[in-house]
Amino acid sequence: MTSARLPAGGLINRTRTISFTFDGQRYEGHPGDSLASALLANGVGLVGRSFKYHRPRGVLAAGVEEPSALVGVGVGGRFEPNTRATDLFLYEGLIAQSQNRWPSLAFDVGAVLGLFSRFIPAGFYYKAFLGKPGLWKVYEHFIRHAAGLGKPPVAADPDGFDHRAAFCDVLVVGAGPAGLAAALAASATGARVILAEQDTRLGGGLMRDPAEVDGAPAADWIEGAKATLAARGVRVLTRTTAVGYWDHDLVTLSEKLTEPGQVPAPGEPAQRLWRVRAQRVVLATGAIERPLPFADNDRPGVMLAQAVRTYVARYGVTPGHRAVIAAGNDDAYRTAFALAEAGCEIAAVLDSRPPSDSPIVRAAAERFDVRFQAQAARAIGGAGGLTGVEARTEAGALTLTCDLLAVSGGFSPVAHLHMQAGGTLSWDEATGAFTPDQARQNQSTTGSASGLDDLAEILAEGWAAGGAAAHGLGKPLPKGGPPQAAEAFPGSSNSVAALAPPPGTDLKHTFVDFQNDVTLADVDLAWQEGYRSVEHLKRYTTLGMATDQGKTSNIIGLARLASHEGRPVPEVGLTTFRPPYTPVTLGALAGHATGFHSAPLRRPALYDLHAARDPIWQPVGYWMRPRAYPLAGENLHAASIREARAVRETVGWIDVSTLGKFEIAGPDAAALLERVCATTVGKLAVGRGRYTFMLREDGLVMDDGTVWRIGPDRYLLTSSTGGADRMAHHLAYVRQVLAPQLKVAVANVQEHWAGIAVAGPRAKALVAELTGLADIPRHMSVARGVIAGTPVLILAASYSGERAFEIYAASQEIAPVWTAIDAAGQALGGHPYGIEALEFLRIEKGHVVVGGEIDGRTTPQDLGLHRMLNPARPFVGAPALQRPAFQSQAGRLQLIGLESEGSIPEGSMLVRHAPGEPEGHVTAASPRVLAQGSVALALLRDGRDRMDETLIAWSPTRGVSAKVRVVEPVFYDPEGARYRD
Repeated sequence: MTSARLPAGGLINRTRTISFTFDGQRYEGHPGDSLASALLANGVGLVGRSFKYHRPRGVLAAGVEEPSALVGVGVGGRFEPNTRATDLFLYEGLIAQSQNRWPSLAFDVGAVLGLFSRFIPAGFYYKAFLGKPGLWKVYEHFIRHAAGLGKPPVAADPDGFDHRAAFCDVLVVGAGPAGLAAALAASATGARVILAEQDTRLGGGLMRDPAEVDGAPAADWIEGAKATLAARGVRVLTRTTAVGYWDHDLVTLSEKLTEPGQVPAPGEPAQRLWRVRAQRVVLATGAIERPLPFADNDRPGVMLAQAVRTYVARYGVTPGHRAVIAAGNDDAYRTAFALAEAGCEIAAVLDSRPPSDSPIVRAAAERFDVRFQAQAARAIGGAGGLTGVEARTEAGALTLTCDLLAVSGGFSPVAHLHMQAGGTLSWDEATGAFTPDQARQNQSTTGSASGLDDLAEILAEGWAAGGAAAHGLGKPLPKGGPPQAAEAFPGSSNSVAALAPPPGTDLKHTFVDFQNDVTLADVDLAWQEGYRSVEHLKRYTTLGMATDQGKTSNIIGLARLASHEGRPVPEVGLTTFRPPYTPVTLGALAGHATGFHSAPLRRPALYDLHAARDPIWQPVGYWMRPRAYPLAGENLHAASIREARAVRETVGWIDVSTLGKFEIAGPDAAALLERVCATTVGKLAVGRGRYTFMLREDGLVMDDGTVWRIGPDRYLLTSSTGGADRMAHHLAYVRQVLAPQLKVAVANVQEHWAGIAVAGPRAKALVAELTGLADIPRHMSVARGVIAGTPVLILAASYSGERAFEIYAASQEIAPVWTAIDAAGQALGGHPYGIEALEFLRIEKGHVVVGGEIDGRTTPQDLGLHRMLNPARPFVGAPALQRPAFQSQAGRLQLIGLESEGSIPEGSMLVRHAPGEPEGHVTAASPRVLAQGSVALALLRDGRDRMDETLIAWSPTRGVSAKVRVVEPVFYDPEGARYRD
């Protein structure tokens, strides 16, 4: 391949020079160049290596559909792998490197895999790595070394990313001729219009093919259209790709404010993610040219015909000196004329169709060697470039010398956004393409994206689509008519489907998916092995699973499968069009939500009082809570044991403000709670409470807490800290969907009420001293009082196994209550305690927690809570409990306790011998608070029938184990005497 810069022409700025490096070599380009055009201008044809066989790859396309020319760009935290060289525009100091090669691009050791391609076809890994488990350790080293395309950055991204929301009457996606016409028409009516274009310039195909629009050269008309749109207040977003179309006409746009690897201006983001809510959407997304299937069609020097014209007309680069054109449509003849005018010799035009009488074909036949019913059969060459083409013609086999092969296998309308919006497609058998059909949302598709290929028709349809979109919103129809086009060779491209290879083609080297090295032989193998679904074909062969998501490959692969099935392509089906349309960096999705901004970090009302003690903090959900309050010289374990012993021996107090809290009021409050809670609620007397738990609709335990009747028609429901949001959604779902007829109101009071739990043998005395109440509430009872002049609600409930009280006050008034409890408690010899000590206490008492024992897989029976179920079964999840799998407890993981003389590794597997088959796992472990040894809660298969059995708690990842004995899951005061008077 002998590409070179033309002495004149193109849309680049030849007055300035930009330096950049590729694989350490310095080159020069011009503003307006893409990396691909600049490399071609410098004679660089080998750009990368394929993923599987490390075959040499060059530039195939000129846009986002490029599957082969992928590079890593930037340095440090700005390094971005798998960047398409065709979609990366030059800037001063750009640093790019090729991928998937070692030690160099020209000499890649991995290319030896191509010699063994017959032994590693599609799906070989499903069969080759079967055998003894120990062999996996051998395989794994090589698999992990070969896995992945490109290297991820290892440093944090130093740049910022922005999010922005916008609203408009009409959103036009794509600023080619159809998109510009649509935007002009819609804006002429006074509609609010946003025009999004993924390129740096407007114009689309008008930058590639010479034409006149409204009597002016296309470039001048584009500039005039830009000025008109600006005057009308249209927001034009260049370098902005519509990457997703969601429900209710929400379209996400990814805007590149800088190129990958480029340093943004001070204080400016690198990229911006737009969420645009439009009343109407016009999709003018164009069409993608397809390659042709023939042997070695992936070699450097084989390019799409329209891409070749783009490099000539837009970038002033000729990709070769002697070219062959292979196609099945009139459009490719434009490439022959463009190359010839750039000084390139045309060796031949291979037209797979019968002789044609169209004007452009007649003109080409007078100037070039045009051969009809002829096909490219094999590309000849290697890493150094293309040297020739083997062709099949009516006269027989033919070898043509060339360094450029421009191919066109037809066009696939870009229907991705249309399909994401729920639209349907229709199949055109003649052209071998899916085109948008019915729309489900307020979108329309126009121009090449709708299957048109005549410029005059594209402009007319774009104008009509933009005007109709605005008119549908009550705007007047635009005055005047569509822009008028004039071309040297107007009319349709007369494209025919070119989806099958020539007879006798070497299918093992006929590539369909260039990036993942999927060949037609791989598709055939998948069909032979029974993979008839397109989704199965995709996953077995990885067809369409590369970074380009099959933009150039899917139709050829589907056509091959359809030919085996003997069915039309639409009956075989189509893979799902999922967002994003092009890759979006994770930073853009996160926006400002990084570091401390990645999630809301909430501080409880008593945060400052805790901070004065310099505790060890721990995030719980989105709250920061004290894990322990170490005294001088104490570590976490020592502080937690001291705090837990204070609760067992005297008194301790802990901030429980972060618990989920909900007030339910109204004449049907009890009826609502009977649906939400799996325990009986309706029989609660005023001033009483009880432990409860909630189920999902599938019968699995979702959360637990307490429910209190604080008035005749008023209840307080508490839930776990981490499950508070989930419980809020669940209550809303039950209230609004399952029982909308109930007369009840639900209020989330999690942050309105702050709480302090006081626990221990002296807890009752402390509460009596501070409140002056003569009648302290008994266990699971409610009282009201005043502490430090602050009205409080006192709930007598225990999580520690000791006599305990939860004291609630308004968040803004809780500080003096804590101060009073702290002073009185210390006078009694007590200490505040954190959630680590709380964990020790609750494990000894056998209380379950969300995320530990309540892990989304356990039922009430598994946790030993089934005796508490409301026998009337009105609650959510009750029907699911009748499923046979839940009726039989055989083989299910059940809650049990474990004892050991040593430490029990938390999270470890329970086995009969180590190593061994796991029969359960440890959910939580702690040292005994007042004795020696350790205890743990665990889920064990058939656990309740295995009391006194000895097992091994084994953690192979940490290399630790402990001998444990299976016991009941309550280790402290199983009779419950200590929390009752």
